[in-house]
Amino acid sequence: MKPSIVRADPAAAFLTAERCRILELWNSADDPAVSIALATVAPGETTQLHRLHGVDERYLILHGEGLVSLGRQSPEPVGPGDLVVIPAGITQQIANTGDGELAFYCICTPRFTPCCYEALEG
Repeated sequence: MKPSIVRADPAAAFLTAERCRILELWNSADDPAVSIALATVAPGETTQLHRLHGVDERYLILHGEGLVSLGRQSPEPVGPGDLVVIPAGITQQIANTGDGELAFYCICTPRFTPCCYEALEG
């Protein structure tokens, strides 16, 4: 890994089957320790129930209002500045309960790769 500044390219954002938009900010084999993505969830939308194998994830809520479900815990409201800690293997889902976009950073350690993702809905 070299010292650098990585600039986000909003045009690179993509919709996922998970029902959110993802903009990969940092996900490189040269830095396997971490990946960072910006996720956005539209008003009234709920992401697909899923879990990550071998990857711990954190959601850092930037703006909007949501309701996050983790494992067998009761769903909890989240908002700007909240940090949601999701250990590897824990089921997760977030709903946008507000009128505007829900945006949060997804910080994964080690870095996210598609093979770690398990969808838990048909």
